Amino acid sequence: MPQLVTIFGGSGFVGRYVAQRMARAGWRVRVAVRRPEQAGFVRPYGVVGQVEPVAANIRDEASVAAALRGADAVVNCVGILAETGKQRFAALQAEGAGRIARLAAVEGAARMVHVSAIGADPNGASAYARSKAEGEGLVQAAFPDAVILRPSIVFGPEDEFFNRFAAMARLSPAIPLFGAATKFQPVWVEDVAAAAEKAVLGQVAPGIYELGGPEVLSFRGLMRRMLEVIRRDRAIIGFPNALGWPMAAGFDLLQAVSFGLIPNGLLTRDQLRQLARDNVVAPGARTLADLGIEPTAMAAVLESYLYAYRPGGQYSATRASAGNLR
Repeated sequence: MPQLVTIFGGSGFVGRYVAQRMARAGWRVRVAVRRPEQAGFVRPYGVVGQVEPVAANIRDEASVAAALRGADAVVNCVGILAETGKQRFAALQAEGAGRIARLAAVEGAARMVHVSAIGADPNGASAYARSKAEGEGLVQAAFPDAVILRPSIVFGPEDEFFNRFAAMARLSPAIPLFGAATKFQPVWVEDVAAAAEKAVLGQVAPGIYELGGPEVLSFRGLMRRMLEVIRRDRAIIGFPNALGWPMAAGFDLLQAVSFGLIPNGLLTRDQLRQLARDNVVAPGARTLADLGIEPTAMAAVLESYLYAYRPGGQYSATRASAGNLR
């Protein structure tokens, strides 16, 4: 019988690409998510019955154990950028990660892959960074041979970075930025999934790997690159973080007093703290090169999905050609 991998968060942005790769590699894939009825789109990644969404909440011991039963390997792709309701950094990125690793060891899984993030730091200024570091520590304590992947910003068709700002540029004459000078090293989602696949297959040594693409650009530089791709001329306005504190505090307060009914999807105080620190591969860290993966440049990918935000959308090239005939 084919081997089985359980992927927590397997219907999310990164998780779905890992699921696709493991299905193509011939594995049975169990996609563990809170709402399996919304994850039916993963089934066609393999033949009938090969990829199966199941209910699991990493805050719940019993559901995690059930999702891990019989698994030969486990991949944890669960993570959040902002807290809402019961979805807290500590509960998911620290305690939840540790729970998965501990129960994976109990169930006898041979390999564990944990997707963390560049910037994980037990002494970090942001709760996000501290929870990521705590999660890594709990994973390594419970599953010493785990492979931990720390990507920078991940880009791809379903990303919430370039898509978000491209949508803004389609409607707004300007793009406001906090942390405009902060540096990032975007990595293609397929490269992250390839790293996870190699780890599941036992082709890499245990430990931490920091994943970044071939380019390091400031936040402002990334917005310029995005605007070039979508062929829109927009002002990029950088604001000092000090100006963002009252705004972020107001958005956080609105979420709190509405009991989460109005989530803060704009700017949180914790995100401002994160923006005060560069998000790039650290000197001396093990990288994609150590995994035998050549990082993919943004230029090779961005146009394939951001074209939808151009003034003419998919017909932008046709319009330009027609204009040349006049």
